[in-house]
Formats: sequence, C-alpha cells, structure tokens
Amino acid sequence: MDIHEYQAKAVLAEYGLPIPLGGLAYSPEQAVYRTKEIGGDKWVVKAQIHSGARGKAGGIKVCSDEHEVWDAADDLLGKRLVTHQTGPRGKGVYRLYVEEATSIAREIYLSLVLDRSSERIMIVASASGGMDIEEVAKNDPDSIVRTSVEPAVGIQKFQAREIAFALGLEAKQVGQAVTVIEACYRAFQELDATMVEINPLVVTEDGKLLALDAKMSFDDNALFRRQNISELRDKSQEDPREMKAAD
Repeated sequence: MDIHEYQAKAVLAEYGLPIPLGGLAYSPEQAVYRTKEIGGDKWVVKAQIHSGARGKAGGIKVCSDEHEVWDAADDLLGKRLVTHQTGPRGKGVYRLYVEEATSIAREIYLSLVLDRSSERIMIVASASGGMDIEEVAKNDPDSIVRTSVEPAVGIQKFQAREIAFALGLEAKQVGQAVTVIEACYRAFQELDATMVEINPLVVTEDGKLLALDAKMSFDDNALFRRQNISELRDKSQEDPREMKAAD
C-alpha cells in the first residue's frame, strides 16, 4: 500500500525527520489560507497522487503570491496527472499540499528498501538527488552508496555516519544526516514498511537538512496490525482491478 507525500512526511516527522512547514488543501480558497498559516513570501503547491515525477508532469508549482497559489490550485484540482509511472490514463488530483519554499544548496537521494534476497533492510543513497534512482544508476552509478543493516542489531550510528561522509556532507551536517537515517530506519522497521524514499533530501543554504519529498509503501499483509497506517489508504489512487483482487 502506498500513501501520499503529506502523509509520509507526517509519519516520518513523528520519528524525527525534519520537514518544511506545509498544509493540506482541497480547494483554491483553502490553498490560499494555508499560505497565511505558513507565512513567508514563496510557496510550493504540490499535487498529491501516488506517483513520482510529478514535477515533470506539471504537478508541482512554485508561487510568489496568493493569486499564483489560487491559480495553481484551481489548475491542478480535478486534473488527471500523467507521469511515466501512472500509465496513459494518469491519476486524479483531489488534494494538494501547500509548502513553504526552500532555498536549496544541494540535493541528495535517500531510500530504504527491503532486500528480499538477504532479508535485510538496504539503505541506498546518492549525492545525485532529485532524480529517479534508475536514472542515477544509469548516468552516475559511482555516486550510489549501499549499506545493508544487520536485523539483530539495527542501524548503527557509525553506519549512518559513513553514509553521510560518503555523500560528501560537511562535518556540521553529519549529525543531522544520522538523525534522518535513524528516523527513516525506525519508521521502516516499526511500521512494516517495504520502502521509504526521501528524494530530494536537501541541504538548505543555511546548512540544514530537510526532506522536500517523501514516499512510503507498506506490506498489505501487515496492515491488520497497523490500523493507523491502514486508515491512510486512498482508494481513489488505486487500480480498481487490484483492489478487487485483494478482497
């Protein structure tokens, strides 16, 4: 089961993941209201669908005033967004996430996946953030860092530090990176996740790490014991044929 970006961020923030200020909106009026709550002078309006590559498909819009926020929300809501992951039919946009804009110094890719062959959690990271990991593997394979976590002991701080240094982070950012990696690992393990992806994890111009996007997937067979996660399901984003087959 997949969940939306805003849901993944809320879940991971409870484990200590740093995220920008943001709020959910179901209408242009509500989107504008969110900007007043957030403050600042620049915001990002994001379509919430179960797919990556939303930016390339026009599903992420940077706005500098309330009129631009209104127009962006009005344009996105009710639209079917087509990405390379959705198929030609696309997926409907029925909710938006309005977030404060962030000054970005660099982008990093970070994910945790279940390596079924070794039955361990694998941490995959790259200094080339903001792209699909498939593109990174094809264009810059040497930038990919892989670390397997021993299930009996869990993620160790030295492992997280090694990943941070391999990504070229400055010494003052290593501690922040350890917090991020540990947060993602605990959420993965405790919530029966099958994937956690932060792309991009950004270093801001003032040297802080923030998760600008987040994706999480969960083991359908374990949802019976994760009621709080099961409640996050958005059936409008799922293939009706797969839902029927799962019943």
